Amino acid sequence: MLPSLWEALTGRQDVDWAIREDGGRFVDFTPEFARVWNWKDELPEKRLVCAGKHLGGRASLVSLRLLSALYALTGREGQPDDFRDEELSPVERDVAEALLEAGPMSSAELPHLAGHERKRVSAAAGRLQRRLVLTAAGRQERDRGWPAVVFDILPRRYGDRLAGLPAADDARVDLAACVLRSGGEISAADLAAVIGCRRKEAAAALDELARRGKAQSRDAGGYVLWTA
Repeated sequence: MLPSLWEALTGRQDVDWAIREDGGRFVDFTPEFARVWNWKDELPEKRLVCAGKHLGGRASLVSLRLLSALYALTGREGQPDDFRDEELSPVERDVAEALLEAGPMSSAELPHLAGHERKRVSAAAGRLQRRLVLTAAGRQERDRGWPAVVFDILPRRYGDRLAGLPAADDARVDLAACVLRSGGEISAADLAAVIGCRRKEAAAALDELARRGKAQSRDAGGYVLWTA
């Protein structure tokens, strides 16, 4: 349902990501994939997009124009410490508090400061990204292995974009319009899966677009589809 940076760059869906020797050993990224791989770190480091596992637990780039609408669905105020009002697990809370106190830090440093085993911290960081508590803020190069992701508290990093959050109903309509433009024809279940809301709420947002003349619906035999 969402646009792909890879498709925008290459014009195709199949991902040709590796250059390999005759025996199959990895040599390097393809030039196109190397650009996408670098952009996923460079764009959030420069605060040009919000990046992380924010949509359905998958690595995503969120437009700063839409960030306030997406954040409004959390029900929080957009302050760096607003996660304290959430029901978090002990590991999630320790990870968030460590980042709040220390500032942006890499996934390699975070387990030590949070005081938990690396796998548990990694899993907690993934869940906190889905809840828009944490976000990616670039990468940290390492002497050995892959670079480490740098994390930050999302509303601290993009606080200027979260001033005056819209009402949740209005936010869902804005997000529905964006997903509809991308997907062309979607169901309420499609929208709910993307933005993390209930199907009934997604249907109401799509119906509101139809009421405004920006979408039309049709019965697809047991379920409804909306088109732009």
